[in-house]
Amino acid sequence: MFVDLETTGPNLAADRIIEIGIVEVDADGVREWSSLVDPQLPISDFITRLTGIDATMTDGAPRFADLAPALSERLRGRLFVAHNARFDYGFLKREFARVGVAFRAQCLCTVKLSRRLFPQHHRHSLDALLERHAIAVAARHRALDDARVLWDLWQCWCLAQSPDHVWTAALGIIGRPQLPPQIDPSIIDDLPDAAGAFAFYDAAGKPLHIARSANVRQQALGLFAPERREVALANSTQRIEWREAAGELGARLHELAFQRPLRPLADDLCAWRLVEHAVGELRPQLVYSREHDLALGDDLYGLYSSRREALLALRRIAETHRLCFSLLGLGDTPPGKPCVAHRRHACRGACIGKESATQHTARLQAALARIRLKEWPYAGPVAIVERDDFGLREDFHLVDRWRLLATVQTRSALAESLERAQQGVAVSPPFDPEIYRLFNRFLSSGKVSALPSPGGS
Repeated sequence: MFVDLETTGPNLAADRIIEIGIVEVDADGVREWSSLVDPQLPISDFITRLTGIDATMTDGAPRFADLAPALSERLRGRLFVAHNARFDYGFLKREFARVGVAFRAQCLCTVKLSRRLFPQHHRHSLDALLERHAIAVAARHRALDDARVLWDLWQCWCLAQSPDHVWTAALGIIGRPQLPPQIDPSIIDDLPDAAGAFAFYDAAGKPLHIARSANVRQQALGLFAPERREVALANSTQRIEWREAAGELGARLHELAFQRPLRPLADDLCAWRLVEHAVGELRPQLVYSREHDLALGDDLYGLYSSRREALLALRRIAETHRLCFSLLGLGDTPPGKPCVAHRRHACRGACIGKESATQHTARLQAALARIRLKEWPYAGPVAIVERDDFGLREDFHLVDRWRLLATVQTRSALAESLERAQQGVAVSPPFDPEIYRLFNRFLSSGKVSALPSPGGS
C-alpha cells in the first residue's frame, strides 16, 4: 500500500490532512484511491503554491471523520509504504485518534529503503530519487501522483537489483523482534520512530529499565533483539511506557519524570551563600530550599542534598585553595588560634592574622565562582521551544524560575498552561537541581531558544 498525504503544514499537533492518495498493489493487480479532505483549518498561501490545493477545493470535501471507517478498512493489515513514513503514518494515526479509531500499521519508509539499496548516494529526498531514476511525475505534491511515483520507484528498484534483493532490504527495515509472550505485540507498531524516553515495568509496576533515546522504537525494541536480549529483563517486563519528544531536551525531561518516583527530592536541599561577617569579610552560610527560592539568589553556590554533603564539599574546596577552616566555620577553633588546616600548612593564616580577611574573602569568592548558581535570567515565565529535525513536532516547555510548569505542542495550549499557572490552578513544582542544570545547559549552549510566554511579563 503506497501512501502519500498533503497537509496544511508539517506540525503533527497543529496541522491537518488536506489530501490522501493510495496506490494498492496485491495479487489482484493495482488499484488507486484518492480524496481531498476538509481540514477545517485555513490553508496557507505557501501550501497552495506547493500543492495547488486551496480552500475552494477542500470546502465541501469530506472531513476525515467521514472517510475514517472505509479508510481504516482499506489500510487494515496492509504494509504501509511512504516516503518519510513517520510523517504520513504520524498524521494518519493522529487523525484516526481524533475520531476514536486506534490505527496501527506495519510501516516501510522508502527513504530508509533507498539508503539501504543505494548507500553510495547521499541524497534520498523524493525529488532526488525521481531525478536519479528518471521518473516523471504529473503533479508533484499531489497525493495520488506522489503515491504513484513510490510504486514506480519500487518497480525501478526491482529491475535494477532484483525483487528478492529489494524485499530482503525491506524486511531488514521492518523486521519485527520476537517479544516475550506476556507483552502485547501491537506495541511494535505503536512505539514512535522519534526522540523520547521509555520505561519497562514488572507485574508490580516497578520500573526495571528507564532510558532516553533519539529513536524510542529502535532502542526499546533493540533490547529484545537476540544478540542483545537480557533474559532477566525480557522475562520480567510486563508493560512498556513511553513519552515522545521533539528532541534531546524533551527526551531528558521525560526520562527525569520516569525516574522521579525513584529519586525523590531531598528535604534538606541547600546551597552556600556568602554573608557579611565584618567590613570586607564574607563567610559562607547554608541556605535551604524550604526557606528560600534557590532560583532567585544571585549569590548562591553549589547545590547539595544535605548539610553533611555541603560541609564535605566546602572542606574539599578549602583544602584545594588553602582557605581557612576557622573563617569558613569548619571546626571549633577558638578566635586567634590556628585552625586545623593551618597546623597542616594548608591555610595561609587568616585565622591568626597572617592573611587579611579581605584577601581571604577574595580568594574564597574566586574558589566558589565555578559553582555559582545562575539566577533565573527572565522577568517571568518563558517558553523554551524545541523542534524535531523534520518539523513534525514542536514542543513548548513552559518554564519559570528553572521550574518546568508544562510541556505542550501548540501555542494555544501554551497560553492555557500559562493562565492556569498564573491563576494558581497548577501548583508550581519545587526547585529540582537536575531540571535547573538541564535548562541552564541547554539555554547556555544555544541549542534551544526561549520566547516570552503569551501574556508573560
